[in-house]
Amino acid sequence: MVFIGMDDTDIVGTRGTGQLARTIAAELANGAGRYQVVGITRHQLLVDPRVPCTKNNSSAVIHVREDGPLDLEELFGKVRAMMCADLIEGSDPGLCVAREVPGAVVEFGRRAKEMLVTLAEARSLAASHGIRLEGLGGDQSGMIGALSAVGLAATGGDGRYIVVGCCRELTGLQPVQALLDSGVASVETLDGQSVTEGLVRTDKLRPARRMARPVAFVEWAGEHWEPLKLD
Repeated sequence: MVFIGMDDTDIVGTRGTGQLARTIAAELANGAGRYQVVGITRHQLLVDPRVPCTKNNSSAVIHVREDGPLDLEELFGKVRAMMCADLIEGSDPGLCVAREVPGAVVEFGRRAKEMLVTLAEARSLAASHGIRLEGLGGDQSGMIGALSAVGLAATGGDGRYIVVGCCRELTGLQPVQALLDSGVASVETLDGQSVTEGLVRTDKLRPARRMARPVAFVEWAGEHWEPLKLD
């Protein structure tokens, strides 16, 4: 798997990192190269007044499956060009592309959820492990979020899918099987019980990433299951 991490550090009133990731993922899947995009995950980082962000300080990762070894420099260049073409004045975007994610980068991502981490550390980590990381504008602080998101995605147990299969096309109350058919690996309660029957409200369904799989966590609402958004 190849992880494409991005943090656009967008400004108020503009499209967010998630929307940018969806646009780029669609181009990668349908344009030249026909990359096998298997999903996009959102990863929540530290929310703190000292961290400049428009709302939630989250980053996104596009997951690309390899049939054979991909040219990471070529892939990086394509994504970089698309991000630069949609650059928002005043933003500080960062891009990271990695195949093998070392433990030090995973730990960096985990710390970025709980405390302040620095741009200097992000640059040093990427350089020492040969990971392609670049700031594409502004003060380049988006590099922190891009690298953190790659580390978190590599754990297989952080964040939630904003795109997987055709989940985004589901609306209203749907049977559990419809979720499974749309790309969800399993439907579960928070205590780990499998849900196999009943109706689930699917508007804005965002399965969690657990064990590198999309899992829809739900809770009973009296007549149907309500989805939960977990980070």
